[in-house]
Amino acid sequence: MKIYVAGHRGMVGGAILRQLQARIEAGAKIEIVTRTSAELDLTNQAAVRDFMQSEHPDQVILAAAKVGGIVANNSYPAQFIYENLMIECNVIHQAFDAGVTKLLQLGSSCIYPKLADQPMQEDALLTGTLEPTNEPYAIAKIAGIKLCESYNRQYGTDYRSVMPTNLYGPGDNFHPENSHVLPAMIRRFHQAVLSDAQEVVLWGSGTPRREFLHVDDMAAAALFILDLPKESYQRETQDMLSHINVGSGTDISIHDLAQAVAQITGFTGKLSFDTSKPDGAPRKLMDVSRLSRLGWTHAVDLEDGIKSTYQWFLAQADAELRSK
Repeated sequence: MKIYVAGHRGMVGGAILRQLQARIEAGAKIEIVTRTSAELDLTNQAAVRDFMQSEHPDQVILAAAKVGGIVANNSYPAQFIYENLMIECNVIHQAFDAGVTKLLQLGSSCIYPKLADQPMQEDALLTGTLEPTNEPYAIAKIAGIKLCESYNRQYGTDYRSVMPTNLYGPGDNFHPENSHVLPAMIRRFHQAVLSDAQEVVLWGSGTPRREFLHVDDMAAAALFILDLPKESYQRETQDMLSHINVGSGTDISIHDLAQAVAQITGFTGKLSFDTSKPDGAPRKLMDVSRLSRLGWTHAVDLEDGIKSTYQWFLAQADAELRSK
């Protein structure tokens, strides 16, 4: 079995890679194929075609994407829609052209309407207006789902899509401007402790609620769904509503999340919220009943996951200092 993991240096792709390598160590007959972005530009159609025709993988896991938080999505909407559309179109079509019959595409919970009923069920897709701050990214991810479904309908392929909730963990992006909410908080509070700051100000009101899933859980769920027999996958899905939500099934307010991160990082100062900044969607909780019925549930508790992620962040920061 030859498996191409697109985006293996990203947080999710890296976690999937680690779990595939663990399977190999346990005796599984798997050959993993990877390429860095420098080696293979997934927005380049000809390059992707040549790669697929040369490697002929049996399965493809599409974890490559341009991702970011509210600030990044607001600042670079053209890049978010263009690059993600190109990656999906190139990888999915060229995989089909090379004879790949099984593919797993990773999407995002932002595909659902801003005011979707909570928890968000898969059938909420395309039933309302998207959150404006990340609409270009969401449109691209919706297109990826429909690409997979359309190839399945027309050509009989087995291309599947999973929609993860907010992810965090080792390999996350902790950039001060374009990271997601949880890693951004970890960095902000860590720096506040180092500088002995008396206050940390965060974007928005603190009232929105978000769901979080550790990336190791996401990787396990992705491989679980990829491994499902076709009849099991089809029993829980529909031809044109075939994606599956992946999450923990529980959420937390941004205010309470900030308090938890503050405690874990040792910040004891004042916590404030800048209500002039956007909140994003008021609530984003995934309905994971499809996945539960198939037999999977998450394993990593949020508090434990934040603690281990903070330790990983500290180790990376220490390694950077030693290398200078």
